[in-house]
Amino acid sequence: MRSARFAIGDVVRHRLFPFRGVVFDVDPQFANTQEWWLSIPEKIRPHKDQPFYHVLAENEQSHYTAYVSEQNLLPDAHNGPVAHPEAAAVFEAFDGQRYRVKPEIASRVN
Repeated sequence: MRSARFAIGDVVRHRLFPFRGVVFDVDPQFANTQEWWLSIPEKIRPHKDQPFYHVLAENEQSHYTAYVSEQNLLPDAHNGPVAHPEAAAVFEAFDGQRYRVKPEIASRVN
């Protein structure tokens, strides 16, 4: 198992699809259903033995939660805040590069 490249609070974008978001949880390796994994087209299906990230995601049309493999994430070049309505429930501030987790949430994660 390898270390995660991204941390909770990092702003990221998807390598293949047009969305960005903020990481709010990290699985050290794949932890979703086999059905979910098989629903991804085989040509772009990620390996399971890498970190997977729970992301409060946004695109031009909507806000949603995404589950994304590390190989498909990049640091977000905009470095701007994410407008996801659930971000305020998890994070207390955006410092221009990343979000700070609310203390009550951080104590549950650590």
